[in-house]
Amino acid sequence: MTLAFYVQHLLGIGHLRRAELLARALAAHGFDVVVLSGGLPVVGEDWGAARIVRLPPARAAGVDFKSLIDAHDRPIDDAWRAARRDALLDAVAAARPAVLLLEGFPFARRQFRFELVPLLDRLAAQPARPLVVSSIRDILVAKPDPARVAEVVATIERSIDRVLVHGDPSLIRLDATFPGAAAIADRLCYTGFVAAPASPPVESAAARETVVVSVGGGAVGAELLLAACRARALSQARDRPWLLLTGPMMPEPRVAAIRAAAPPGVTVERHRDDFRRLLGGAVLSISQAGYNTVLDLLQAGPRMVLVPFAAAGETEQALRARLLADAGRAVVIDEASLTPDRLAAAVDRALTAPPPPPMAINCDGAAASARAIRGWLAERAT
Repeated sequence: MTLAFYVQHLLGIGHLRRAELLARALAAHGFDVVVLSGGLPVVGEDWGAARIVRLPPARAAGVDFKSLIDAHDRPIDDAWRAARRDALLDAVAAARPAVLLLEGFPFARRQFRFELVPLLDRLAAQPARPLVVSSIRDILVAKPDPARVAEVVATIERSIDRVLVHGDPSLIRLDATFPGAAAIADRLCYTGFVAAPASPPVESAAARETVVVSVGGGAVGAELLLAACRARALSQARDRPWLLLTGPMMPEPRVAAIRAAAPPGVTVERHRDDFRRLLGGAVLSISQAGYNTVLDLLQAGPRMVLVPFAAAGETEQALRARLLADAGRAVVIDEASLTPDRLAAAVDRALTAPPPPPMAINCDGAAASARAIRGWLAERAT
């Protein structure tokens, strides 16, 4: 059973990491997975047994996602779009998949309609069209434009058989962030969260005293790390070691500026392979509120301060952070009001509050997605 998996990350790498977990689970459940990757390669990618087809890469030119640039930082043009479309169509034709899995589309990746709409139209014209499935996280960026919502619903009704929602409806349902959810309710499948298995915590005494400050892949978040450099001396954690992780995608000049600002007692590193184990032993985590980061934190269990990314109208992380704050699991600071003083005060609140309550979450989303797709294929066969 060949499954073609279209994946396009534009700024951060959260989508990519979730897609890697899905690809590995799909392969473990018997699929021959072909990943159609449209973003720049990322250090440490792990697709397991999947085959990788690298499309001409594109990324966002800024946090507003309105402009796309190629691998050489040039704005993409119609010639680039045509070449990329043809590469995608050829790759899918060569794979001859039984399933096409689309990461995000049509809820996101609207800038790539130039290639995805022709692909869906071509597949629809085949005598035996592949099963077409969309894969999305539990919380979407709010889309206040009714026409945009109607466009997504129309695309699903026309071209998408099923939608995998990687979350738990008992915590938040899709209709909380997508007003058109009721119109496509018969195609929705909540899978649980897509997360790697929990890691045992680092056992050393030093690790148990550490404050870990992280910003995911590092495409954004330098301001949080710089604020942390100054907040340490203002907080009750001034005598503890702080570890700042910039992420593999942070530009080197910003990393250098953070290293220069780091006082004694603060260590700056780009990446740690044992990051999830560090969280399990840390006295406190300070981070943004992306999907993968929050799942790592909930599994590891440390106290947490969240500064959700909120630039250019982003609403997803702010909502996730608010849900955790309401559950007593996090102290939250709005990104727009972040200062070293406020960060230090949040650290003190987190450290002196009662131990955060555990949250029961279903993290079997990758395997559940694979099982669901197998089931839908079996239904088609009968």
